[in-house]
Amino acid sequence: MPITFEVMEKDIAGRQGRLKAGSRTIRTPALLPVINPHLQPVTAGEMKEMGAEGLITNAYIFSRSEEFREQALSHGLHRVLGFDGLIMTDSGSFQLSVYGEVEITNMETLRFQEAIGSDIHVPLDIPTPPGADRLQVERELGLTMTRLREARETLGPDAPLAGPVQGGIFPDLREQAGREVGELGFSFCPIGAVVPLMEAYRYGELVDVVMAAKKGIPASSCVHLFGAGHPAMFALAVAMGCDVFDSAAYALYAREGRYLTPSGSAKLQELSELPCPCRICRSHSADELRESPEKERLLALHNLHVSLAEISRIRQAIQDGVLWELVDERCRSHPALLKGYRALLSRAATLEERDRVSKRRFFYRGSESCARTEVIRYHAMLERLTLPSTVLVSMDGRELPGFDLVLPFRPPFGPYPPELGETFPIGQSEIPDWDEVMVAAGCWGIANLIETHPGCRVSISCPDKWTPVVRKEVPGVEVLP
Repeated sequence: MPITFEVMEKDIAGRQGRLKAGSRTIRTPALLPVINPHLQPVTAGEMKEMGAEGLITNAYIFSRSEEFREQALSHGLHRVLGFDGLIMTDSGSFQLSVYGEVEITNMETLRFQEAIGSDIHVPLDIPTPPGADRLQVERELGLTMTRLREARETLGPDAPLAGPVQGGIFPDLREQAGREVGELGFSFCPIGAVVPLMEAYRYGELVDVVMAAKKGIPASSCVHLFGAGHPAMFALAVAMGCDVFDSAAYALYAREGRYLTPSGSAKLQELSELPCPCRICRSHSADELRESPEKERLLALHNLHVSLAEISRIRQAIQDGVLWELVDERCRSHPALLKGYRALLSRAATLEERDRVSKRRFFYRGSESCARTEVIRYHAMLERLTLPSTVLVSMDGRELPGFDLVLPFRPPFGPYPPELGETFPIGQSEIPDWDEVMVAAGCWGIANLIETHPGCRVSISCPDKWTPVVRKEVPGVEVLP
């Protein structure tokens, strides 16, 4: 059966939905914990008890394993792992990225994934590293696309195939790859070879890569961000339109003695308290966890709990329409994430096309809030207002005589008809005392109102302290004392 994806709720470019592969369905955004049958501190059964609806494992490891190959072929992957949820299998591309070669062909790995009962099969794509030059990227992207076409033509349109999107750090190649993958009929599209960017904290470039790929990938497709494992960046990735993540970070960090939190990580040896409500942290002190013979396993359980909880938190944020607030909070935990956040905001005009119209609230959290999709949409909406010949924009609350209409002013949005005072975003915006940045953003709304209504004379009444900002952002406008 083909893979299907149904969107239930949206916020920014994030989607809350249902991904169905065969007879199994999971909610998205979703985290698929990585499970290695040889080295596994957390069992698949424990993952399910913690709320994991799907997981991912490596078909290449199973195919080369003397212990597990025949078991998987005879009994199926779900029975061997003891997991009845969705199981996705990687093809061996990870090993290809690490070792440069694998002893398996594209169709061999796909036939093996099919034989062991994987719910989502991945062709043997070429994960080109970010440092590769354009010639290498084009050559390896061509080989990846050849393998995707081979997979689709051989296994047929109903095969549960993923269509990896490669292209290095070249936005045009990522967009091209996304478009071609969509034209081949793939409805599940992993964006690959981005782990080196995340490991190097190059979140600004990650935004460039993902947004370029998303531009080509059909809007109806489910997007998987390969190797995105740290909960601090999940919200940013979901805001870009990523629906599924896979993570071995919970186990890798535990092996290094690192303690995950939603905003970062800490060395266990440096902690005096365990600031988490999971059962591991509530039943152990920091000293007890450090000294436990099961330290790695207990730490992995904690790390996975934190990761899955963040996914639930993001799904709720989408439901409530407050994903921007969560992204803002998470991305202020590290300068590199803040750089990624600002890179995302620079594309707010594109994101606005996908964002929902009404939300629960708009919390002003600093200058970044002025670039959000809600502000851009409101400024564009001002063009649709029908205005009389003379209008006063009142920033100080005065209603002066001689004007046909008085519009109150609320930054960072700008002027608004009184009738819209209780509607989103005006009525649901929470802002602190005005600052220069938010007032300037509101003035952009005034400028747009003037530009789109050339037959209307607009004047502004404002406190003296804001007059320099008004004159700068709306040059030539009449400012009333």
